[in-house]
Amino acid sequence: MKFLAKINVMPQKEILDPQGKAVMIGLKNLGVQSLHEVRIGKHIELEVDADSETQAQEKVDFACKNLLANLIMEDYFFELEKKG
Repeated sequence: MKFLAKINVMPQKEILDPQGKAVMIGLKNLGVQSLHEVRIGKHIELEVDADSETQAQEKVDFACKNLLANLIMEDYFFELEKKG
């Protein structure tokens, strides 16, 4: 079976986000005044072959923990969709 994993990796709340701060300043300079916080992260999509949804979750979790996210500074979450 094929699954599509939609992964979001975000800086942990305790970690300073300089990209988010720069975007927020830029938006305020453009006249957007009702913002309180901007955080910048990554969105990753993976197509996974697996025998079951559980196996697909394990594969995606392994990829996130070992390559896609820096667990010292980032959190991740993902959703799986069955393809086809």
